[in-house]
Amino acid sequence: MIVDLPDTTTSGISKSLVKLREEGGAVALGRVLTLIIASEEATAEEAIEAANEASREHPMRVIVLVTDAAETDAEPRLDAEIRVGGDAGASEVIMLRPHGEVASDEQSLVMGLLLPDAPVVVWWPGSAPDVPGSSPLGRIAQRRITDASARAADPQQALVSCARTYTPGDADFAWTRVTLWRAQLAAVLDQPPFENITRVEVSGSLDSPSTTLLAAWLHLALQAPTQYALTDDAHPQGIQGVRLFRGDDSIDLVRMSSGIATLTQPGQPPHEVALQRRSLRDCLADELRRLDPDELYGEVITAGLAGLDAPEPITTGALA
Repeated sequence: MIVDLPDTTTSGISKSLVKLREEGGAVALGRVLTLIIASEEATAEEAIEAANEASREHPMRVIVLVTDAAETDAEPRLDAEIRVGGDAGASEVIMLRPHGEVASDEQSLVMGLLLPDAPVVVWWPGSAPDVPGSSPLGRIAQRRITDASARAADPQQALVSCARTYTPGDADFAWTRVTLWRAQLAAVLDQPPFENITRVEVSGSLDSPSTTLLAAWLHLALQAPTQYALTDDAHPQGIQGVRLFRGDDSIDLVRMSSGIATLTQPGQPPHEVALQRRSLRDCLADELRRLDPDELYGEVITAGLAGLDAPEPITTGALA
């Protein structure tokens, strides 16, 4: 069900929500958090779809603040839309389209619609504030999720900006996309022989900040010299491969364009591992599983990234 509320107020929206619950049986019981999506109109529906799917694991209230609904010099007005039932997954979605001066105070627009005594997460699917933790929405949130580095014209420089402005509670999907690789590599290293890794090589595409973060994590975790290469003409895009050296031997995990990776270890036959690129829904659901600061991401984006040398060509094998 979709209810349009043109030229309304936050008080009017709250009353409409109560009426919907009383008349239609839609309830807010069991909602565990409020997710605020600050999005341009062009990306709003994709973000709502991802939130609706993620809500089946994390029931929540979703407030979508459309940041480019009208020019700032337009007549002050707030248009809203409420989605419940089949149009909202296991959540309830409130879309806000502020016009004119109303759009200048984002915090006031959402404060009256937050679930009481529930954590607040803010997600910028597109462009994000330069310092998310100091932004009007970021200041009221326990977690602040961006995809800024992957969407930037220069993803590697965007990572540097993320490190410089990092505040506990920040998260970026470039890190979330590394999760499956981290899990697979940790599982491999948890098997004998338990010998130190002497060198690490990582390869990926130039537009993949996840490749750089994976290299930073491995360098931080293994305390071994780490070299990474970024190419602009290789396939698949994203992370392409990791090589871990133990003396003269190596462990290779290389992803093909199909999303299937081949794991090669000394003394064992090669076998295939599913390492698909993660969907928007999977990334969002993953980040919503924790509402406290991700301390490991904080270490990787600051200390781990700072400990890496500049990327350079890898010449010791066919990782690309």
